[in-house]
Amino acid sequence: PVNETGNVIFLPFNDEQALQDCFKMNGSDIAAVIVEAIQGVGGITVATESFLQVIRRECDASGAVLIADEVQCGYGRTGDFFCMDGNGITADIYSMAKGMGNGYPVGGLLIAPHIKPKHGMLGTTFGGAHLACAAALAVLEVIDDEKLMQRAKESGKYLLQKLAEFTPLIGLRGKGLMIGFDVPDHLKELRKNLLWKQHIFTGEAKPAVIRLLPPLNIAEAQLDEFVVALQHEIRLLADVIPAASALSPVDLTR
Repeated sequence: PVNETGNVIFLPFNDEQALQDCFKMNGSDIAAVIVEAIQGVGGITVATESFLQVIRRECDASGAVLIADEVQCGYGRTGDFFCMDGNGITADIYSMAKGMGNGYPVGGLLIAPHIKPKHGMLGTTFGGAHLACAAALAVLEVIDDEKLMQRAKESGKYLLQKLAEFTPLIGLRGKGLMIGFDVPDHLKELRKNLLWKQHIFTGEAKPAVIRLLPPLNIAEAQLDEFVVALQHEIRLLADVIPAASALSPVDLTR
């Protein structure tokens, strides 16, 4: 029954041995593995390519289904249409939303051809809504026409390079325009100050991670503004910074 969800095993992220041990112990009892290639609310935790490939191999060997949660990391955000694509594997089912409608509420699933539909499978109340479908098609056209996946890849690389100056302080990580960093306790007001003083809204993940998921068409000039504002607020908050050299002025000259 679709709503019997209690029988779930949670495994440590990026732990290949734990994954293999789980399959060895449970074998054919495993129906599916659900994974987010870059965890969003989980703190922009990036799955290694080898970890994802081990999942694919174990699923193939046991007959389990690989389900990719691409709601945040999909739809071009990392520079590939799906984050899985950049790891050399294909999932059996993809979940997607958010970027799918560019603000219009819509979500969807992609299901591989080898999973055959049958009468009695779970339906949807609002499935196939015409306006939502039109919005989703328009988004795909814009992604293609404006080469937004390539722009996300280039803009993400640019932003990561600019933020690399801060790495010793905040633990930078991510891919494309899905970037995160840890906020140490002495900078705990950083996100609030970015919002109220700089008018820059960022995401967060508990306990202390700032998540950056800007629009895929963001301009370099706006990324520069963010870097300068971030540096300014860090300087104001950090009364004593052990690695002061890590906060040398960011060169934004062209």
